[in-house]
Amino acid sequence: MILGYLAVLAVAALGTWGLTWPVRRLAVRLGAVVMPDLRRVHSRPTPTIGGIGMFAAFLLAMAVASQLPQFRSVFENSSEPLGVILAAAVILAVGLVDDLREVSAPAKLAGQVLAASVLTFLGVTMDNFKIPFVGTVLVLSPDLTPLITALWVVGIANAINLIDGLDGLAAGIVAIAAGTFCVYGLRLGHMGLLSPENLGPLVAVIACGICLGFLPHNLHPAKVFMGDSGAMLLGLLMAASTMVVGGRTPEVSGQTYFFFAPLFIPFFILGVPILDTAFAIVRRAIRGGGVATPDKDHLHHRLVRLGHGHRRSVVILWAWTAILSGFVLYPTFTSHGNALIPFAAAGLGVALYTLFHPGVRRAGDAARGGVDPGSPEVVAPTPAREVPTREVPTREVPTRDAPGASEREAGEPIPLATIIAIDADRKAPDVARRPPKARHRKGSH
Repeated sequence: MILGYLAVLAVAALGTWGLTWPVRRLAVRLGAVVMPDLRRVHSRPTPTIGGIGMFAAFLLAMAVASQLPQFRSVFENSSEPLGVILAAAVILAVGLVDDLREVSAPAKLAGQVLAASVLTFLGVTMDNFKIPFVGTVLVLSPDLTPLITALWVVGIANAINLIDGLDGLAAGIVAIAAGTFCVYGLRLGHMGLLSPENLGPLVAVIACGICLGFLPHNLHPAKVFMGDSGAMLLGLLMAASTMVVGGRTPEVSGQTYFFFAPLFIPFFILGVPILDTAFAIVRRAIRGGGVATPDKDHLHHRLVRLGHGHRRSVVILWAWTAILSGFVLYPTFTSHGNALIPFAAAGLGVALYTLFHPGVRRAGDAARGGVDPGSPEVVAPTPAREVPTREVPTREVPTRDAPGASEREAGEPIPLATIIAIDADRKAPDVARRPPKARHRKGSH
């Protein structure tokens, strides 16, 4: 069973890697190039629309999987594979329009809802909602299913899109999260808690392969960006995978937290982008701006300002994703310590917020007497003791011809030493002055 998933993973990875080369050239011809500006951290023009290569590799991997005997039950008598493909095409088109000519936030949201509607119409939805620790299962009515599906797709797609701010960050996080969720789904299937016809693990492994194949092109310094088309495509694939796995496990009593509420697993494995999105919404609401207003206060931007650098910031957030994913997989292989896992994960979330909170950075800068690059204020060091200084004799002179006069107030006195230096420069001949010859002391080398 594992060999089939490994084969699909390899097809998705190699397909994305190979197809991204012509996409890079196509982006340059179409003028789909992102120029450096104050909002972005890259320093040179970079092609975008890498989502086209991702989508083509996704279609290739789905075609190969449909021909493998292992996945025959997934594709036979089911409209769900077609639903994922059509929804992926819709959200890719929305992202491409935004990459080529920026669209408004409501228009982008409408396209995401349309993709979610395609999923709902073709059966890619969740059937129930399990509440952890309580033991309650809520069966979703047909009237509520489209709304839940739309919220799920919009939430995850925008979370992946917002975290795509550094080279390789979104691709690496989704690769870790998708690989983790595929293993999680396979473990549930091994324990009889997930049907063999479930599409979720297959979509997850394809998403993981797509990201692995795209990373060589996207690592810092990036040669191509995935763009909104690629980020929202990955978000839709993760949303579809998590819905059909988390919302379709049977009602089982006496199971541990992670077995009984698999719908909450995405909140752990995608903890970094979801946390970043939540902070962005609250931060922009406090500032009075729109939710879609871009800024440079995301987690990855704060790490860069802390001095970690581009690549190290990416690795740190990859590590956090791997840690959270490890908490998900741990109870599927052993039954020890399951009760502590939710509390430990909550502690990790608090630590993540504390370490990346801007107040910590500003306090450190103030203690060192440095400057906070993320704030317009300059933190001046407190002098240890006051040193008396001699006043320099001054005289009132017109400030129009003095250097820096535009920055002085009218009638402000200029030190006498400065006036003497200016007069000396005016009287000096306009020739380059040679430095004095070096004098060698006796016995020196």
